[in-house]
Formats: sequence, C-alpha cells, structure tokens
Amino acid sequence: MSKEFNVAALKCADYDEGRVYEAVKRAVDLLGGISAFASGGERILVKPNLLAAKPAEAAVTTHPAVVGAVIRLVKEAGATPVVGDSPGIGSAAKIAEKCGIMEVCARAGVEFIELTELVHVENPGGHTFKRLEVAREALDADGIINLPKLKTHAQMLLTLGVKNLFGCVPGKRKPQWHLSAGVDTSHFAAMILDLHDMLAPRLTVMDGIVAMEGNGPGSGDPRPLGVVYASASTLAMDAVITESLGVDPADVPILRVALRRGEAAAAAANVTLLGAGREDLTVRSFSLPPQGRLNFASHLPYFIDRRLRKALTSRPHVDRKACTLCNICVEVCPARVMDRTDRITIDYDSCIRCYCCQEMCPHGAIESREGWLKKVLPGL
Repeated sequence: MSKEFNVAALKCADYDEGRVYEAVKRAVDLLGGISAFASGGERILVKPNLLAAKPAEAAVTTHPAVVGAVIRLVKEAGATPVVGDSPGIGSAAKIAEKCGIMEVCARAGVEFIELTELVHVENPGGHTFKRLEVAREALDADGIINLPKLKTHAQMLLTLGVKNLFGCVPGKRKPQWHLSAGVDTSHFAAMILDLHDMLAPRLTVMDGIVAMEGNGPGSGDPRPLGVVYASASTLAMDAVITESLGVDPADVPILRVALRRGEAAAAAANVTLLGAGREDLTVRSFSLPPQGRLNFASHLPYFIDRRLRKALTSRPHVDRKACTLCNICVEVCPARVMDRTDRITIDYDSCIRCYCCQEMCPHGAIESREGWLKKVLPGL
C-alpha cells in the first residue's frame, strides 16, 4: 500500500502572535495534533533558519512569531523545547538576538543553544553518503521540529524545508561540504537529502507568511504570501510549495535528486493538501534568483568536461558600488578563490559556484551572472 503524504496549509495575513499561533495550531491539528509529534518528558529541538543577523522584517530568518507558536505547542504537549541552529558564519545567538527569536525564548523560559559540537555518524541507510558530520546537540534531542523560511537560493534555486536541516551541520564544516560537491549541485543536494533522512524531523512548519524572492537567501526582497505550511513529510511540503510558485521541480536540485531516487513524496501530485486549496496557494510572478536556472550545468551528464561545465554555469559577480570590502565573502569561500585588494576578485577558473559568498554577503553586493557559453547559446 502506498504511503500517504499530507501537507497542511493555512492562510495567515501577518505576524500578529495570536493569529500566527492559531494558524500554526490549526495546521498541526489537521495532521493529528502536536501530541503526534512531541510527548511529555521529551526534549525537542526547534530548528529555525538563522542565516544572518538581520531584523525579522528583512525575511532572512524564520520569524520569531512562528518560533514562539511552536514553542507554545511543544510545551502544551508536555515536552521541553530548546531552540538552536548553526549559521555558516557568526554566532547563532547573536543572529537570534537581532531577529527577535532570543526575546521569544527568554519570555517563554526556553533554552537557546548553538549547534557546534561536531560528530561523525555512520549512515548505512544513506543513498549516497554513508557517513555524515552532524552537531551532537541535534543528535541528542529526542526529536526535531524543523522551522524553515520560504526563500530563494542562488545555488539551490529555493531553500525550503529539506535544505534547512543543513543548519544541523556545525557552521565551520559547511564550507567543506560545498567544496566536496564542487560545481555539481546534485551531489550537494544528495548530501542534504541523506542528512535530512538521517535526522528525520518529526514535523516541519514553514514560515511562508512573508517569503523572500529575488537574490536570496540573504539579500532578496520580502514577498508577502500569507501562508503557514505544516507536514510530517518535509519533502512533500517542498514539492507542494515548489508547485505553488510555478517552479519546475527539475530546476530545484533537492527535488530533482529525490525524484531520481524514486521518492514519491517529491511529486506534488502524490500529496494530499489539507486546509487551503491549491488555487489559494498559487503565487503569480514569483521572482527567482537572477538568471533563473542558475545551475544549468548540473543537468549535464557527468562525463562533460569540467571547463565546459563551468562555461555553462552561472557565477557570482561582485557589484563594486555596493561592496564595502568587509571581507566576509573572502573568509567564507570554501575554494579560497577570492581575494581582497582595492576590490574583491574571483578566480573563476577555480570557483566552484557554491554561492557561499553571495549567501553570506551582508550588503547584497553579490549576485549571479550567466556563464559565457550560456550567454552565447541562450536557447539552452
């Protein structure tokens, strides 16, 4: 008998704490209630997206009202919530302070933790990766509730529920995973899928009340969508959201790899939607990262020459007028191909197109531009 994949979606116009709590609770109730995901005496890691120290209205991080609603529900189940994440650079605590999540934790008397202690974990059930690096703090929790933010992503096109679990890898190790994947986004997506499957979040609640479009995940534009999603299947939720945005799942590396693996949840047609109808969730003219299908070369066969692959793949471009020479991009570059003099320079021959620089730039000074051969052959 085929497995049923349910995704609940409820409209929520703004971040009023009362309205957000009611929307989240109703969505979770449609899935069987919070008692289906947390029990008395358990310690539950509540894992938001804490990418960068920006105010909540910038739509870079999971909104504190959504975090507060889930904290309240977990407490109602008799469990102990603890909030934590590991950003690619900087302190999760400082980011939580800036976006308002730390205040929510303080008011609720909930502990906030940094996911920092690296452990190597055998993963015999992994499709591609049989050994993974994960934060011990995430493994020590009895269960995980995943709280992503609906955003665009220069490397992965969209960053949704599955991608948010990459935050359970300590920040100092994230660049190495990007380096090992190189220019092949499918390889990186395979790692994230294996990580997600190993961590097995019990519940994912998506903050889609105000999403981010354009040059995401850190420098895009807030886009009100007015939706809260919830599901026990993160992959099914990602599939439904991708469909609602009018995006081809083949252009989203995580969904593309999942479909190749035969994951039924990755196909929106296999998902039962509860609450709002599909027509209520449809988003018109959602702005994707510049150049749209950024990682065109990831669709190519593996035997294609490395130089040709890079000529077809978009690359990061630094806007000198917006750049403040803060050096963050140079520090986070996994391949060490960036340098700062009187400007930021990139060795494109060695650049792996991971977009860590673009993701972590606090000034929105980096975006993508098409590879030279892709410009010459625009019909590809």
